[in-house]
Amino acid sequence: MVSALVKPGRQLAKRLLLLQSGVVLTTAIMAVFAVSVDWGISALIGGGIFVIANTVFAACAFLFSGARKARLVMASFYGGEVLKILVTVILFAFVYLYVEVELVPLKLTYLLALGINIFGPVLFINNNK
Repeated sequence: MVSALVKPGRQLAKRLLLLQSGVVLTTAIMAVFAVSVDWGISALIGGGIFVIANTVFAACAFLFSGARKARLVMASFYGGEVLKILVTVILFAFVYLYVEVELVPLKLTYLLALGINIFGPVLFINNNK
């Protein structure tokens, strides 16, 4: 019964991660053909940073479920958010220090994935009343 309560949230998270991954890949491919390979790689890295961090959060957020584990649910949710921020900072720092990237597509694709994260769930929510 408890897993039945979590299943819709997990499915929404999976669908959202798949949508983000698809949009990031499509954007990277379009950047390769529209501008250059460097732009495509940078776009892929920027979007990949967001998708990786969001995957880490989703994995942490759905570790526990049920009313009896309410404290663990909240702790895993907040811990997942902190971990998501740390992963994002570490990945951006690594990319800035060790990888030569174009900043415009890197940041724009990251922001595009962020926008999908904000507005994407509207596409998946059933409003059949």
